[in-house]
Amino acid sequence: MDVVVSMIGQKRYFPNLNGIRCIAALLVVFHHLEQAKHALGIANLYEHSIIQHAGRLGVGLFFVLSGFLITYLLLEERGRFGDVDAKKFYLRRVFRIWPIYFLIIGLSFFVFPHIEILNYPGTAEKLSVHATERLTLLLLVLPNFAFVLYDLPYWCAQTWSIGVEEQFYYLWPWLIKYPKKRIPIILLFLGITAALLFIGLHYVNVDEATRKEMIGTFVGQFRIQTMALGGLCAWLVYKQKTHILQIIFRKDLQVVVYTLLLALFFSGIHFYGFLEIYAVFFAFFILNVSCNPNSIISLDNAVMNHLGKISYGLYIYHVVVIVLIINILNKYFPAWSGDSYQLGLYILTFVGSVAVASLSYSYFEKPLLAYKDKRFGR
Repeated sequence: MDVVVSMIGQKRYFPNLNGIRCIAALLVVFHHLEQAKHALGIANLYEHSIIQHAGRLGVGLFFVLSGFLITYLLLEERGRFGDVDAKKFYLRRVFRIWPIYFLIIGLSFFVFPHIEILNYPGTAEKLSVHATERLTLLLLVLPNFAFVLYDLPYWCAQTWSIGVEEQFYYLWPWLIKYPKKRIPIILLFLGITAALLFIGLHYVNVDEATRKEMIGTFVGQFRIQTMALGGLCAWLVYKQKTHILQIIFRKDLQVVVYTLLLALFFSGIHFYGFLEIYAVFFAFFILNVSCNPNSIISLDNAVMNHLGKISYGLYIYHVVVIVLIINILNKYFPAWSGDSYQLGLYILTFVGSVAVASLSYSYFEKPLLAYKDKRFGR
């Protein structure tokens, strides 16, 4: 397994990761487009089980990949310097995540409500009822709490996953920094999380059944175990666990696993609760395409690389683009329908979302990322 060692020797570079991000982002866009069509009374496929779960699977793929990358970088930092600089870690995450997160929150609350062509059903209530509580949680970067307790305007509802990822970041550096204290650190983290949730539930005027439903939704979204699985993959690579990687990298096993994954996905079978079966498949996929030179799948091409590079913006902005395009078509082309309408809607959504995300990356995100890399490292 000299090849694996050489891959590890490259330390912080893994091929095909932009391709993985591209797949994850497109799954989410696909899900939200059908969801929006369903809400706006347009012919749609939203009730189909594949569509229902595409968004969750896309987010799950993002989560596993995030856990993989963050864990590897933290392990590498501790290996090189003997410690983890938590302050620099958090500053790096702030510069990467917060700018367009706060941009979409600000636009959703103070700009989009005043643009008629961006109107979406149910938005007015979400901007007037419990507005202070909702906005406070968002400003504290707790959008998953805001989503569960008060719901969010559709334009920024996708930010719930940013909250889960941020909370993973609150926990993970300390586990890498103090591995011998992992049990009390995890218990403290879970205790604070539970306390925040139950304080929020205390101030929400809902019946007991709704309260239990909220808790179930929060737990279902709070997929720290998915990111931890990605972290386990990073540990296998960093620690050069070749006896395990040799098995994972077998070509015959790749064929079997990918066939089973596709069969499960297209069958519409889904797993609820703590059991993240699909995350195991995603972990296998990430390990192979990023670390195995004999991977039977390659995602290294110009289109997927670009879409992966802008995937964070694509994830954040695509919902607004979907609403905008549907409303424009409804207003100015009311007679357009049928298969050509559906195809046109998909093409316009894809092109529009990519254009907005590309502009954001080039003129807003990229300068901040360059400063971050120069000031705090990658």
